[in-house]
Amino acid sequence: MSESSPEFVRTSTAAAMTLKYYPGKFYRGAKLKALNLLLTYEPGCYARCAYCGLSSSRKPNEDSFIRVDWPTIRTDEVIERANKYGKGLDRVCISMITHPRALKDLNIVSKRFRDETKLSISALIGPTLIKSRKPLLDMRKAGVERVGIAVDAATLELFEKYRGKGVRGPHKWDRYWKVLGDAVDVFGRGMVGVHLIVGLGETERQMVETIQKAHDLGACTHLFAFYPEEGSALEKLARPAVGHYHRVQLARWLIDNDLGNAKKMKFDCKGQITDFGVGEEALDRVIDEGEAFMTSGCPGKDGKVSCNRPYGNERPSEKLRNYPFLPNSKDVLEIRKHLADYSS
Repeated sequence: MSESSPEFVRTSTAAAMTLKYYPGKFYRGAKLKALNLLLTYEPGCYARCAYCGLSSSRKPNEDSFIRVDWPTIRTDEVIERANKYGKGLDRVCISMITHPRALKDLNIVSKRFRDETKLSISALIGPTLIKSRKPLLDMRKAGVERVGIAVDAATLELFEKYRGKGVRGPHKWDRYWKVLGDAVDVFGRGMVGVHLIVGLGETERQMVETIQKAHDLGACTHLFAFYPEEGSALEKLARPAVGHYHRVQLARWLIDNDLGNAKKMKFDCKGQITDFGVGEEALDRVIDEGEAFMTSGCPGKDGKVSCNRPYGNERPSEKLRNYPFLPNSKDVLEIRKHLADYSS
C-alpha cells in the first residue's frame, strides 16, 4: 500500500523532533508551538511552481520542502504522539497539495484532530481545487478554525511566470484572490492568512502594496523569505537580503496591526521603503518590541504566533530573517543595522 493521505501525512523536521521521532534541540531554546503537516500522495503535487520543493517539475528523489526534510508518518502515530509529547503545542496546520483527493482528505484528517486532540486547527488550502464556497463550509464543519492561502508571488506577472503559464502550471491569480475573499466571508475577518514569499523578484513597494490589499480584504499576511530549493527551477536564485526582508516584515506588522498604511509609506526609485509613514517614536517602539521580526503565522490561544516554524526558513548559524522567539536587545541592534542597509 502506498503511503498516502489520509492514512499518512508528512511532518516537518521540527514537528518530527517535537514528536520524538528525531533527536535534537532547537538553537537558543526555541520551542515549536504548532505541528505543520502535509497531505501526501503518489505521484505528488500536480502543480509546477518554479520555487517549490513539492513541484512535479522538480528532480525526483528530493524529499525536502522549505529547506528541511518532511518525513512521512502514519496519521494515527502523529495524533498519538501529539497527545503524548505535545505539551507546548496548541495548533496543527494541515496543508493541502494540488491533488484531486486533497479536499476530501483534508476534512478527514481535520476531523480526527478535532475529535482526538485538543489542538486548534488551521488549514493551508488550494484555491485551484475550490470552485465554490461549499468546500470552505465543509472545512469549517470538519473543525478547521483558520485557513491560509499561499498566493506566494506579490504580483500577477510573477505569479504567472512562476506558478501559472510560465511553468505550464494550473494556478490562476484571479482564482486565488476570489477564494481568499470567499474564505474571509466564511471564516471571518482576521481568520484568513495570505502566504507571501519575499524575494521572487518583486520590489519592496510591490510586496507592501499586496500586503495592504490582503489586509483591506480582511486577511492577515504570513511572510516567508525565499529559499532556493535544490533541484527546483529557481535553485540558483539569490535569497533576499536581510535588510530587504526586515523592512518588509516591519511594514507588514504596521499594516496588519492597523498602525500604518501602504499609501502613507514612501519608496525610492528602486521601490525600497524609505519612510514607513508613522511617527519616529511609534516606529522605534515597534522595532524595540521585536515582535515584527518574528515568524508570522496563525496565533495560539495566547494571541501570540503559534506557527513559528523554527529555522524552517534559514539555518540557525545564519543571520535570522524570521525569529522563532522574541528578539532580545542584542538581536534588535542587529535588526536596526540591517534595516538601514540598502546596499542590495
